[in-house]
Amino acid sequence: MTLTKNKYYFEALDNYPYSLPDCLEALNYALSYDPEDADSLCLMGRIYSEMLADHDKAKMYFGEAMQCNVGNLNTPEHYIKCLLAHEDLEEAEKLISYALKIKGIDKARILIQKSLLFEIRFEYTKALEPLREAKKYCYDQAMTDIVTGRIKFVKNKMKKRRTKKKKK
Repeated sequence: MTLTKNKYYFEALDNYPYSLPDCLEALNYALSYDPEDADSLCLMGRIYSEMLADHDKAKMYFGEAMQCNVGNLNTPEHYIKCLLAHEDLEEAEKLISYALKIKGIDKARILIQKSLLFEIRFEYTKALEPLREAKKYCYDQAMTDIVTGRIKFVKNKMKKRRTKKKKK
């Protein structure tokens, strides 16, 4: 049963986001074999969040995924993105704090989301702190480049904000 479920999950993942009908068909098969598969529920949440912009349904699927497997490494990152996009900032902040305690999670990616949370609140100085911390958890050049780019981006926003204040 696990092999079949995984087969359908991987088929769904392979089709995401390029062929949503094929992705959904495979995902529905995966969930019919195991309705509590956190990875399948997470992918369904991503479809509703990223493709269909139905944040309420996305939150429902992400919430189910978290209940089924609180230690899942995929769900928190995507759930946080959904919460930030839907401006559920307090809930995102709690999930970020929780996610950073999960053993094996990609802390750099979670810290980038924490920075984005502060950026959404226009707290640019605070937004730089998690990015500097994220640099410690970068284990390849691509992630280092992403974090460095985010730092430059936030600093640039800070400069623009200061020049607007000076003009007033």
